[in-house]
Amino acid sequence: MLIYTTKEGEVLDGICHAYYGRTEGVLERVLGANRHLALLPPVFEAGVEILLPDLPQEGKKTIKLWP
Repeated sequence: MLIYTTKEGEVLDGICHAYYGRTEGVLERVLGANRHLALLPPVFEAGVEILLPDLPQEGKKTIKLWP
């Protein structure tokens, strides 16, 4: 778990991608841990504190091209 403090002009999906390496399945969990973000504009001012919870590591998906 980490408390992240935003810089001027950041957006949540960019923060999640930088920290977790993905946004799929992550944005919902981060928003659930930070209900106050729903009251803020999508582009953050500097100084907004966001709790980035520990999430289970997602394994890489393998795509089978040939049978």
